[in-house]
Amino acid sequence: MLFTEPTFLFVFLPVLLALYFLLYFFRSPRHGNLLLAVASVLFYASGGGAFTWLILASIALNYAAALGIDRARGTSAARWLLAATVGANLLSLATFKYAGFLAMNLNGLLRALGASPVPVPAIVLPIGISFFTFHAVSYVVDVYRRDAVAQKGPVEAALYLLLFPQLIAGPIVRYRDIATQLTARVVGLDEFATGVRRFVLGLGKKMLIANIVAGPADRLFALPPGELTAAHAWLAVACYTLQIYFDFSGYSDMAIGLAHLFGFRFKENFNYPYVAQSIQEFWRRWHLSLSAWFRDYLYVPLGGNRVPPWRVYLNLVSVFFLCGLWHGASWTFVAWGLYHGAFLVLERLGLAAVSGRMPRPFRHACALLVVMVGWVFFRAESLTAAGGMLRAMAGFSAALPTAYGVSWYLTPEVVLAIAAGVAGSAPVWPAVGARLARVSPDGLRLGPLPSALTCAALAVIFAGCAMLIAAHTYNPFIYFRF
Repeated sequence: MLFTEPTFLFVFLPVLLALYFLLYFFRSPRHGNLLLAVASVLFYASGGGAFTWLILASIALNYAAALGIDRARGTSAARWLLAATVGANLLSLATFKYAGFLAMNLNGLLRALGASPVPVPAIVLPIGISFFTFHAVSYVVDVYRRDAVAQKGPVEAALYLLLFPQLIAGPIVRYRDIATQLTARVVGLDEFATGVRRFVLGLGKKMLIANIVAGPADRLFALPPGELTAAHAWLAVACYTLQIYFDFSGYSDMAIGLAHLFGFRFKENFNYPYVAQSIQEFWRRWHLSLSAWFRDYLYVPLGGNRVPPWRVYLNLVSVFFLCGLWHGASWTFVAWGLYHGAFLVLERLGLAAVSGRMPRPFRHACALLVVMVGWVFFRAESLTAAGGMLRAMAGFSAALPTAYGVSWYLTPEVVLAIAAGVAGSAPVWPAVGARLARVSPDGLRLGPLPSALTCAALAVIFAGCAMLIAAHTYNPFIYFRF
C-alpha cells in the first residue's frame, strides 16, 4: 500500500487515526501499540502477500535473540548468539536479493571455462527486505553493545520492526532512538499539526515534482545510445537528479510526518544534499540513516579512521562497495558505490584541500557534477547503457537530428517542476518562512499571517496531489525496489 494511494489516504489512515485516538484517550498509549502492530501487518500484507510470514518470522527470531543476548551479557554465549542472529538476517537478505545475481555471474564464469551453467533461481524480492533486515541487525547489535536494553514486551518489540511509516523504505530507525517512545509518548495538537504539515509537504515533493520530472527522465534513459544528443543526455540526468531526491526525501518526509501523528519522533533523513561542496559533505546530508548505519556497524568495526591511511582508504571503498550492492543486485549499483568510494578516497588524498582553495560556487558545481555523473550508474539498466549516456553527456554521441528535441520534453508542467525542484533543493523556503514569521516589510509583526499562508499553501498542495492521484498518474517510489 503506497502512501500516495486513495485507499491509504482516504480509508486506511483516517480509520486508523480514529481508532488509535479512541484507545489513546480512553485507555492508554500502550493499548494503541497492539492496534498499530496489527495495522502495520495489514499494511505490509497488502503488498507483501505471503512474504508477511517472513517479516513475522524475522521479528520472532530477533525478539528472542535480543532477550538471550541481554541475559548472557559479557559471555561468549552472547557473542555466538549475536553472530548467529546477524548471520541468519543476512542469509535471508542474500538468498532473496542476491541468489539470482550470483548465479548469473557464476554462469558467465562457467561458460568462459566451458562448463555447464547452473539454474538461475527465479526468486521474488520481498518488499522492504533491505530496510527491515538493517533494522533487525541494528537492534540485536545495539543490545549486544549495551547501547540498548532488549525489549521485554513482544508487542513493543514487534512494533519497532513493523511500524508502517518506516517499514518499506525507511528511514532506518535505531531502536535506542525510539525505545522510550514505544511505551510512553504524547500526541499534542502541535505535534499532530507538525505531522500533517510534514506529510503534505512530502506528498507534494513526490506527486508535484518527482513524478513529473520522472516522465522525461524515463523516456530519455530508454532511448538507444545512438539517439542521444548531449542536450538529451544532460536533461535526462538533470531530471533524474531531481526525481530521486524528491522521491526519496518526499517518502522520508511522509514517514516522519506519519510517525508524528502517532507520537513517534524520527530523526531527519536528508539535509539538502545538493548544496554540498564535496562528496564527503554530500554523504553527511544524503540518506543520513543509511550513512550512519554503515558507519556504526561496518566502517567503525573495520577500524574507521583509527588505522593506517591505506586501511582507511580500503575501508571506505569496501563500505561503499557494499552500500552500492545493498541498493540492488546489479553491477550498475556496485559501480555507483565504488565511484563514490573512490571520490571519498581522492578527497582524503588531497583533492579536498585543493578544492577548498577554490571559490564556493566552483566547489559546489564540482560536487554536484560528480553526484550527477554517479546517478547515471544508479539509473542505467546496464553498464553499457551507462557508458552510452556518459558518452552523450561528454559530447561524443553521433546521434542524428530528431524531431523530438529537448523542447519536446520540456512541457510547461515539467519546466515548472524543474524550477520548483531547483528551488526546493536548497534551504530557500525555510529561510523565507523564517523571515516572514519575524517581520513584515514595514517592520510590523505579521501575527497569524504566516500560519494562514502555510495552511493555504498546504491546502493547495494537497488538492493538486489529490487530483493527480485521482488521475492515476505515475506513482511508484524508487526506493521500494531496495
